[in-house]
Amino acid sequence: MKQFMDENFLLDTATAQDLFHNHAAKMPIIDYHCHLIPEMVANDHKFKSITELWLGGDHYKWRAMRTNGVDERYCTGKDTSDWEKFEKWAETVPYTFRNPLYHWTHLELKTAFGINKLLSPKTAREIFDECNEKLQQPEYTARGFMRRYNVECVCTTDDPIDDLRYHKQTRESGFEIKMIPAWRPDKAMNIEKPDFADYVNKLGEVAGVTISKFSDMVDALQKRHDFFHENGCRLSDHGIEEF
Repeated sequence: MKQFMDENFLLDTATAQDLFHNHAAKMPIIDYHCHLIPEMVANDHKFKSITELWLGGDHYKWRAMRTNGVDERYCTGKDTSDWEKFEKWAETVPYTFRNPLYHWTHLELKTAFGINKLLSPKTAREIFDECNEKLQQPEYTARGFMRRYNVECVCTTDDPIDDLRYHKQTRESGFEIKMIPAWRPDKAMNIEKPDFADYVNKLGEVAGVTISKFSDMVDALQKRHDFFHENGCRLSDHGIEEF
């Protein structure tokens, strides 16, 4: 029986296999939009468990778990253990079959941890323990994973009021992989949100501008935009929900 995820997974033709193995697979990753946490990269974060790495902030997995009837305390709760959260994810994974989450889960287990087993309630404990054991090794840190995947550059998602200290720290540390900020000013546009006024005050504070009219806000944003540019930012990412 053909293995679920062999070296030619989704590569159904000879042309596809040639293009991937002989060309694409050798190329570095240049990621212009990611949600990596700059502090983790700057400090070369060591993950305490596969749960922290996988479920610590992945809203796609949380959404699947909620759809599968999993209680919220196993998604974002503080009173459940890493194992309990992972166990609930393992219960959910078989139900994601034919969804990219199913592919991503097993692709990550294979490429990051060398695990070819299918994740399910039956295999959950052994996979949990094997991943956690490997996460204790020095090459399984935040920077280690980036090196493992041949990453050349990542662009993080950053708010105009961010001080970008961790981008500077990473750059000054001599880390060979570029981490560049990307301008994400959603909060400056969310006038309907209850914390909008507080955000505008904070924006004015970090920009050194007293904001009392719209032109002041534009001036403050321009100052922050210039600051981002000075720190390598060349991209923006707006989550506009309505015009």
